[in-house]
Amino acid sequence: MNYDLIVLGTGPGGYVAAIRASQLGMKVAVVEKESLGGICLNWGCIPTKALLKSAQVFEYIQHAKDYGITVDKASADFTAVVKRSRGVADGMSKGIQFLMKKNKIDIIMGYGKVKPGKKISVTAADGKVTDYSANHIMIATGGRARQLPNVPIDGEKVIEYRKAMSLDKQPESLLVIGSGAIGVEFAYFYATMGTKVTIVEFMPNIVPVEDEEVSKALEKIYKKNGIEILTNSSVESVDTTGKLCKVSVKTPDGMKTFEVEKVLSAAGVVANIENIGLEEVGIATDKGKIMVNDFYQTNIPGYYAIGDVVKGQALAHVASAEGIICVEKIAGHHPEPLDYGNIPGCTYCWPEIASVGMTEKQAKEAGYEIKVGKFPFSASGKASASGAKDGFVKVIFDAKYGEWLGAHMIGANVTEMIAEVVAARKLETTGHEIIKTVHPHPTMSEAVMEATAAAYGEVIHL
Repeated sequence: MNYDLIVLGTGPGGYVAAIRASQLGMKVAVVEKESLGGICLNWGCIPTKALLKSAQVFEYIQHAKDYGITVDKASADFTAVVKRSRGVADGMSKGIQFLMKKNKIDIIMGYGKVKPGKKISVTAADGKVTDYSANHIMIATGGRARQLPNVPIDGEKVIEYRKAMSLDKQPESLLVIGSGAIGVEFAYFYATMGTKVTIVEFMPNIVPVEDEEVSKALEKIYKKNGIEILTNSSVESVDTTGKLCKVSVKTPDGMKTFEVEKVLSAAGVVANIENIGLEEVGIATDKGKIMVNDFYQTNIPGYYAIGDVVKGQALAHVASAEGIICVEKIAGHHPEPLDYGNIPGCTYCWPEIASVGMTEKQAKEAGYEIKVGKFPFSASGKASASGAKDGFVKVIFDAKYGEWLGAHMIGANVTEMIAEVVAARKLETTGHEIIKTVHPHPTMSEAVMEATAAAYGEVIHL
């Protein structure tokens, strides 16, 4: 059977691209080796948020007295928490099945490899191999946890994120290698549930891609909550021969040894580009990524790639946007190339982190004369009423033209607030226009307006 488009992989890039292609009148099939929705839906974005919500509820209950409510002997059932998370993921996966059926997209289950001549070879679970052809083939095979050469993942004592969200038993102690989104989210979850958590970060600050003030604020909050943090440090080796893992960590103060029940390797992701036929087709790669143009065409006509396998932020919403742009271009539309400088980043630890654009340091290094405004949630009426006064909103503007260069937030539910900044930057909104945009009171989102006003010396509530 010949298709207009076959998509290899059904993560948030692949399945979204398939649906948009179907909407544009194409005959579409998707190839999936495991579960519809890919890592994000089954083992990433969605189930981790379910775990984090359970941790937040438990934390609320533990602090119920702060709200005038007494709760006796609350305890967390770790197994039930994990079960709820898996249930949420399973429900979402069934939702993708419904969307595939609704949009008349064929689902081909099995391990796919691209072949010359615009074909995909799929090996089913029973070993049967079938070739499928299409006018266009899209590679959306995503990524997996990066393995550090000196810290091999054994799935038992040294684990990666998939195992971390489905353990049978809660560990008493956990050492997390890396403090990106995955690292700090799991650190918060396990620490809140009662596990003794240590974070080891090679860079000078945790969440190192964020603005330095945000990083420092999260570190202070985490330490206050009992999480041990070692920055400028690296794990040199892990001895798993005993009952506990013996972890040797090189720190600015010399070598230290930690004995922990589990080690979580959260040192980033690598693209899944091996053993999918790239070499046979002649598709060019560079530094572990497939090379593409602005519309995700590879060097071989008819073959495309999106998501974690191409250069750019390895984020679900980036993959989705890339998939839509790619198929709209194939369909003869005229989409704009994606602006990678206006991609929001969200980290769902607690308090949450959200950011877009340049950090203060990056803006200065780029030569901008800047105006910086900051509004703490401690001055927000809604934050005080909610009992969520930690954090702030920080905004950065170009002093000359008023261009909104960046925004950085840490606080309760700030991941729901960052889209205002993304939209405003897309529309080339200036700081003065934000100040004159009436924000509802009392809300956390007022802090965006107040921070902007602070940048221009017009702040009212500070």
